[in-house]
Amino acid sequence: MTGPAGMDLSGAEFLRRPGVACVLALLNGEGEAARVVGGAVRNHLMGLPISDIDIATTCLPAETMRRAAAAGVHAVPTGFDHGTVTLIVGGVPHEVTTLREDIETDGRHAVVRYGRDFRADALRRDFTINALSVGPDGRLHDDAGGLADIAARRVRFIGAADQRIAEDFLRILRFFRFSASYGGGALEAEGLAAARRNREGLAGLSRERIRQETLKLIVAPHAAPVVAAMAADGFLAPVLAGPADPARFARLAALEARLSLPADAVRRLAALALAEAGDVARLRAALRLTNAETRALEGIAEARAGFDGLSAGAPSCEAALRALLYRLGPETYRDAVLDHGARHDSGAEAELWARLPARWRAPRFVLTGKDALALGVSKGPAVGRLLAEAEACWISADMPPEEEAQRAILSGLSVQFHRNGG
Repeated sequence: MTGPAGMDLSGAEFLRRPGVACVLALLNGEGEAARVVGGAVRNHLMGLPISDIDIATTCLPAETMRRAAAAGVHAVPTGFDHGTVTLIVGGVPHEVTTLREDIETDGRHAVVRYGRDFRADALRRDFTINALSVGPDGRLHDDAGGLADIAARRVRFIGAADQRIAEDFLRILRFFRFSASYGGGALEAEGLAAARRNREGLAGLSRERIRQETLKLIVAPHAAPVVAAMAADGFLAPVLAGPADPARFARLAALEARLSLPADAVRRLAALALAEAGDVARLRAALRLTNAETRALEGIAEARAGFDGLSAGAPSCEAALRALLYRLGPETYRDAVLDHGARHDSGAEAELWARLPARWRAPRFVLTGKDALALGVSKGPAVGRLLAEAEACWISADMPPEEEAQRAILSGLSVQFHRNGG
């Protein structure tokens, strides 16, 4: 949905949300004004889901707090010194920021002062599609030509691209991320040229900021062509602190699409940059991965050996896959299967293997330490060792679900165990 600036968006769902209507009513009037700005407006016009709704206002932070208190609305000074107050209405937080003007920038931080001009505030933003705003009357304001760029699925810097990037070098990564998310994967020529000219500025960014943009980028709808372009231009190596494989990444993204799976950041990161197990530590440091993300990446790396030795169609393949599914669990199994398909360009094979959890559920290994003790095994570490060996034998036998079969395995092992002096 696109149209001329000034179009009526009063029927837009996000404006009808009770919390948004309440905040806009609270901050408009008595010489002050407020509008919904940025992503919510952009996503509405592009027919995309809307989550966070940002509101800009002429009210100074103290005035926002005062009005909220007078109306009985809970206010939290989440970024008071930077002009941001969060108003909580009906349990939903609404971020409100006073209009600002940049006074001084160094590529990482900006010195700003409060303003009262919505147009000036819009023109200090990064991309034209993020400079749209809507007041409580539903009138759309487009001060930077964002509507035309939405229609063209084009991500374009506001004004001079070099100047916008110099204000904050993270905008280089945001240019790629937004192009993958909202631009159909195509890169606007002037923006790309400016990113190339300013690439050295990425070295001064914190790894935390690089992490945030990179993990969002690789799960974007059109990440594959953008990642390929970044690799070709030398942007990926410094971001990932090492080599990348955009072709493997593209194959994984295609597999996810064929299987109707949502994009997963860790799985895609493995396809892009995990050549061997030792790369986990590099990626953890480069992108400040969480413990859970690191474990997931390690799980994919460790599972590779189990899949690489399989031959599709061989009589033993199905049993081996069931054993891997049992050992890895459904999530790691699925990720490792897709990773295998991407690495070996075997999409049809991976699609078939990925469907195993839907048609087969692993039986339970029901034996416990009590069963080992009942066979005369002494208390202590020997019990655990015997059970682990019994479970391994049970898996090798294709996991018969019957308790009698499991007990028979344990009994046979216990005889040998006692014979060996265990």
